[in-house]
Amino acid sequence: MRTCEEPRPPNGQSPIALAAGQSEYGFAEKVVEGMFIVVNSITIKIHSKAFHASFELWQLQGYSVNPNWQQSDLRLTRITDPQRGEVLTFKELTWQTLRIEADATDNGDQDPVTTPLRLITNQGRIQISLKRRTKDCNVVASKLMFLLDDLLWVLTDSQLKAMMKYAESLSEAMEKSAQQRKSLAPESVQITPPAPSTHQSWSQPFGVSPNASSIGQYFDKHDMKESSYHLLISRLDLHICDDSHTRESGTLKHGMLGGAMQLTFRRMAFDYYPFHRAGDACKHWVRYSEAMETRGQWAKRLVSEFQSKVEK
Repeated sequence: MRTCEEPRPPNGQSPIALAAGQSEYGFAEKVVEGMFIVVNSITIKIHSKAFHASFELWQLQGYSVNPNWQQSDLRLTRITDPQRGEVLTFKELTWQTLRIEADATDNGDQDPVTTPLRLITNQGRIQISLKRRTKDCNVVASKLMFLLDDLLWVLTDSQLKAMMKYAESLSEAMEKSAQQRKSLAPESVQITPPAPSTHQSWSQPFGVSPNASSIGQYFDKHDMKESSYHLLISRLDLHICDDSHTRESGTLKHGMLGGAMQLTFRRMAFDYYPFHRAGDACKHWVRYSEAMETRGQWAKRLVSEFQSKVEK
C-alpha cells in the first residue's frame, strides 16, 4: 500500500452486486458475507513519503456474527428493515499475533539516524458494523471497534520522537481525506423503500414473519446513527526509556545515564466520531454520560452565537 498525495474518488457501487448483474442488496452480497475466512499469515507493507511500515498478522480469521457478537445462524447476522430500505451487517476479525514496524525512508525529512518503531501484540479482534442501503449497497454508516487485551510496549525517546514525526507526515493526507468524506457526506439520510426482491425473506429465520414495528424496534436497537471508530485496550504497560547520550569529541561523557518511566493504563478507550456536527445530540455515543449533556448545551450555545455572527 502507498499513501496518496490527493484522496482518491469514492468506489461507487458494490463490485459484488455489479458482477452479479444486480443493483440492490441481494443473493450475491449475502453469499459473500457468509464466508468464513482463515488466513495463516498476512503481511501488509505501507510506503509513505517520510516512512515505510509493515503489519504482520498470524492466524487471521474473519466471520459473520449476530448483533451480540456471537457466531450463530447466518440469517441472524443481518437486520433488514424494508421500511427504511437499509440493512445492518456485523463482522468480526480475530488474530493470534500482530507485529508492527515502522522506519524512516532515506529521502524523508527524518533525522539521519533513527530507531525503527516496533510493536508486537498478542491476540486481538476488530468488530465491524455496517449500515447499507438495500437499493444500491452503498454504505450509509459504519462502526469499527479495535479491541486489545494486555499490551506491553517499550519505547525509547528516539522512537517516541520518530512516532510523532510519522503521525505528522500522515496528518496532511488524513486531513484531505477527512475533508473529502465530509464534503460527500449526505445532509440527511433519506429513507427510500427498496425495490421488490425475491431474496428479502433471507434476512429473517424461516417460519418467522415479524411485523414492521418489531423489525423497526430491533433495527433501532442496533442502528449506527453515525460513523465512528473506537479503540479499547484492557491494560497497557508503557515503558519509555531514554537512550540518548551526550557526545563530546567522539567519546561519551561519564556520569550521563538515561532514565526511564513506566505508565500503566487500565481500560483505556478512544472514541472518534468524524461526522458529528457541533451541537448535535450525543446520547447515542458508546460512553455517553450526564456530563456530556452540559457540554452539549455549551456547544449549542457556541454554534448559535457563531451562526448569528455569520448571518450579520
